[in-house]
Amino acid sequence: EIGVTKTNQNLSLSLDLFDISKLPSMALRNIDNALPISQERPKKLPKLSKQPEIGVKDENNPVPLPESSVDYVASEDLKPFPDPESSVQRLLEELASKDWIKVCESLNNTRRFAVYHSSLLLPILEKLIVVMVKAMKNPRSALCKTSIMTCSDIFKAYGEKLLEAPHLKSMDDLLLQLLMKASQDKKFVCEEADKALNTMVNSVARLPLLRKLKTYVRHSNPRVRAKAAVSTSNCVSKMELNEMEEFGMVMIAQMAADLLSDKLPEAREAARSMVNSVYEKFTWNEEEEDDEVENKQEAWKKFCDKNVTGLNAQAMIKIVSSQ
Repeated sequence: EIGVTKTNQNLSLSLDLFDISKLPSMALRNIDNALPISQERPKKLPKLSKQPEIGVKDENNPVPLPESSVDYVASEDLKPFPDPESSVQRLLEELASKDWIKVCESLNNTRRFAVYHSSLLLPILEKLIVVMVKAMKNPRSALCKTSIMTCSDIFKAYGEKLLEAPHLKSMDDLLLQLLMKASQDKKFVCEEADKALNTMVNSVARLPLLRKLKTYVRHSNPRVRAKAAVSTSNCVSKMELNEMEEFGMVMIAQMAADLLSDKLPEAREAARSMVNSVYEKFTWNEEEEDDEVENKQEAWKKFCDKNVTGLNAQAMIKIVSSQ
């Protein structure tokens, strides 16, 4: 009994020693908070469909490009101005607009002047060519195409005047831009540039035009070179003998010979056409008898051997003999 009592006393003493109320005050955490509380993930909000930007194509929500608001008016559908003298005074200012849609409208007005009131544009023709070149460089295809269409009407209206002294530098820039646009991937721009180049060949004096094209037939860009070759071939095919002789029949033959080995088939085909044009004019006064045909081909062989390097000379002879 004494032993039990002593044990109880020792136990009581131990509890007193560890009495929580007798310990120094300290921050204690509630047992409920002993484990960290897991953070609730925020609920995902439903995704809102992004509104496509203006002019940006989205396959799910196609948005019509702004270019669709531009009208491509054929030359025959253009109308004259009721009061052209007052309208022409505002033309350059309207062409300088920051709004590309208004510039397109002003270019169409330029076309109306070229078709119906061409004399009114002569004093500002140089400035108009500069504007057309700038518009063709614009990344907006609609503006570029409208400018190219303007070129066609300008070629028809002014023809030989475009290659006179005041316009020579700006025409170099214009011709280069047309060749570049004709060689790009945007089909509707490319086709319009091809039309403009054909109109140029049919409207501008052949000799000065061929002198301009000669530079681009050797252009470093093969696609530009090919388009220049096509225009050169078209120009040569329309030349008279005296024009070829004035330009230099040998020079034309050498241009064609160089293009026969071009990497692009379009340039090679243009070269073959040039060879045939030169041969036709070279032998134009001969009769078409069998023996005369042989004489023609012999004369052509001598011409090629004399003026063109080996392999190219053989290629030019073969083109004619295979006909």
